[in-house]
Amino acid sequence: MAELFAYNEHIDTIFDLIGESENDITKSIAWAFVKCPHLLETVIDFLIHINVDAEDIVIRYQEFEKDKGITDLEITDNQKFYIIIEAKRGWSLPGKEQLKLYSERTAFISNPAKAKAIVSMSECTEEYAKKRLPTIPGILILHLPWMEICDISRKLRMKTAGKQNYILGELERYIKRIMTTQNKDTNWVYVVSLGLGEAEITTSEGKKQKADIAYVDIVRKYHKYCCPVGGGKGGWPKEPLTYIAFRYNGKLQAIHHIESYTVTDNLHPFVPEIPDAELSEAHFVYELGPEIIPPREVRTGKRIVMSNRVWVQIDTLFTSETLTEALEISKARMNK
Repeated sequence: MAELFAYNEHIDTIFDLIGESENDITKSIAWAFVKCPHLLETVIDFLIHINVDAEDIVIRYQEFEKDKGITDLEITDNQKFYIIIEAKRGWSLPGKEQLKLYSERTAFISNPAKAKAIVSMSECTEEYAKKRLPTIPGILILHLPWMEICDISRKLRMKTAGKQNYILGELERYIKRIMTTQNKDTNWVYVVSLGLGEAEITTSEGKKQKADIAYVDIVRKYHKYCCPVGGGKGGWPKEPLTYIAFRYNGKLQAIHHIESYTVTDNLHPFVPEIPDAELSEAHFVYELGPEIIPPREVRTGKRIVMSNRVWVQIDTLFTSETLTEALEISKARMNK
């Protein structure tokens, strides 16, 4: 079978042709809803426990209302239900201000439907989202995990044939591919500064709590590394790492392959010395592979200061005298 590439990216499903941004994902799911009526009906039943007929439903993509923003999806039969869906990529959730604007939209308020809800849609699990989604008085706020759409698609495929079966299979593969996964083909290493002081967490209430273990000892004792899932102000990667390197005492110490990872909002089960508390944001817990020790000392260099985190290509860590040099070589290659 011939292979298809677009903009140097492999096209594995029909939905890959649309793309993988938040808007692309939303369009792909909306198109699947239209072409697979049972998928649409089952998702509505999952969310608001109402039996509907897909033939009566209208789906609107990116509807604009002045001063009330642009919705990702609005789905209604104008009788039984009206839902607004806000889609996010990765482990992200919409904020209260955005959802409040949606709740004030004229179309949402004036529609005669008996059941109304605003739905977030992202990679977050339902349990995680329930703890963190904002509340708006009088408005039902729900969450639809991507994996739930995958599970529904998989179950429906066992009952359907022909075109719908094909589309459901393509959708399941598409969503699973764009969900948080490691890049197995990368040669880039994320170099972080490993603190020698006590680890610290921020709870969901915004309180700082100290742990009875240093950052460096989490790596040494448990062969794990914990950091926030990206998307916030910290600049951490949104996608799970494949390689990570640690530096402290002014030099590179070791490189590790990431063997596996977990996304969680409580680090205590993984590192008992960390307080048993819900965190303010989701964290990756990386299981580290064996140490890869550079054959010679690699000092930090001048351009990398304090706790700066940088990306470099893995081979440069074995040929450079400093991390600064490795960074410059890696950037020069990218510019070519």
